[in-house]
Amino acid sequence: MPKLSQLACCFLASGTLILTGCQQIAQPKQPATSAIPTAENEFQLQGKIGVRTPQQSGSAFFTWAQQQEQFDIELTGILGVGKTQISGQPGQVSLNSAKTGLIKAATPEELLQRATGWQAPITHLVDWVQARPATSNAQLQKDDTQRISQIIEDGWTVDLSYAAQARLPNRLILKQTLGNGGENRITMVIQNR
Repeated sequence: MPKLSQLACCFLASGTLILTGCQQIAQPKQPATSAIPTAENEFQLQGKIGVRTPQQSGSAFFTWAQQQEQFDIELTGILGVGKTQISGQPGQVSLNSAKTGLIKAATPEELLQRATGWQAPITHLVDWVQARPATSNAQLQKDDTQRISQIIEDGWTVDLSYAAQARLPNRLILKQTLGNGGENRITMVIQNR
């Protein structure tokens, strides 16, 4: 579970590398249906993340504050056990927990690799949680109301789900098919925006 928490933290933190930073921001909870970012790449999310790989699985609660190129992500287990802090800004990302100590890297992808041995396009998460592709090479599917329901990009398939008429997703399932027929899967449930 320590590696899983690190993976979840790294994945979330790395997802915000393009917009990395290290300041904690607290904001009152708002209903997800009315939550649309006031500015691109400025948001606050709270929810739960689950990670399942052929080797392990686990989950954590997260709080993610993104302000342009800076981010701060806090991951905790059940009852607040196993707190991990991930912060970043362009060129510098760090993960700090009692189990791992401080790990630093230049990019979220490098941080994820160092902490877990995993490779993933973490920086894309900033776009994916805002229901948009990260690159022009992405393949998109849309639902009946023209919201993006699936993004296939850089070896990952991202399924997006929405609450009622919300314009931003409240659930993302990220899947990566492995060469041996296995799968890496990350499920993000966004409870508050």
